[in-house]
Amino acid sequence: MPAPVPRSAAPTRVHDALAPLRADPARSAVLLDVDGTLAPIVRHAEDAHVPEPTRAPLIEIARRYGVVACVSGRRAATARRIVSLGTIAYVGNHGSELLRPGAHEPEIEPEVAAWGRRVREFAGTAWTDELHRLRVRVEDKDVIAAYHWRGAPDEAAAEAAVRDLATAAEAAGFATHWGRKVLEVRPPVPLDKGRGVRRLLRNADLDHAVYVGDDRTDLDAFAALREEVASGRLRGALCVGVASEETPDELRDGADLLVDGPRGVRDLLLALLG
Repeated sequence: MPAPVPRSAAPTRVHDALAPLRADPARSAVLLDVDGTLAPIVRHAEDAHVPEPTRAPLIEIARRYGVVACVSGRRAATARRIVSLGTIAYVGNHGSELLRPGAHEPEIEPEVAAWGRRVREFAGTAWTDELHRLRVRVEDKDVIAAYHWRGAPDEAAAEAAVRDLATAAEAAGFATHWGRKVLEVRPPVPLDKGRGVRRLLRNADLDHAVYVGDDRTDLDAFAALREEVASGRLRGALCVGVASEETPDELRDGADLLVDGPRGVRDLLLALLG
């Protein structure tokens, strides 16, 4: 397995690192985060989409590879809308949802689903005129409430107000998680992308897998793939970080190699085909 590198890997290194997957695509998995990975980060999260030059190789990868999935912090149905490809699986809400290829409704873990009503009730009572004035945007993810301040006129003031909300959420018994200019209020149960990856691959007969992501939440998926290798369920795994101006140090340190933003991810998809 390649050693972690502090800067983006050269195209030849990416191509070489993917050789075990290309050797037997039918027994390989391609797992991808969405925002900041397939889709560029945008000011308003609802405007995100996967560019057609990236979607085209992903469609071909879906035809060739044994398991292809997007693993997102968004709801699985939202991730599928952004990617606009129904023939692959979607793991949504940080592992709590699994939307299988062609399915209309996601499978939701019962332990998480039981908290949905309480999260929505908290989101309703916690919303204030101050948050509205600061143009914090709330995203209803059913069992998760997300508060975005990217692009707010005063991002520092908006973040401070969101931090006050986080304190209230924790006092009320909820879990909180911080991402790139977003706070998530979650059920107080284990919830991460690694759990979703393990669920997705549970009955799959595979040899190799690659996971590509750009944020701290993707480290749990990295760990899950490495556990699959350590247990002998996979022969090899490649963990790829997506570099940007906001790349967390933990991701740089935890990745086997880095690629430059969504364009680098597009090149990686093309390398999987060639």
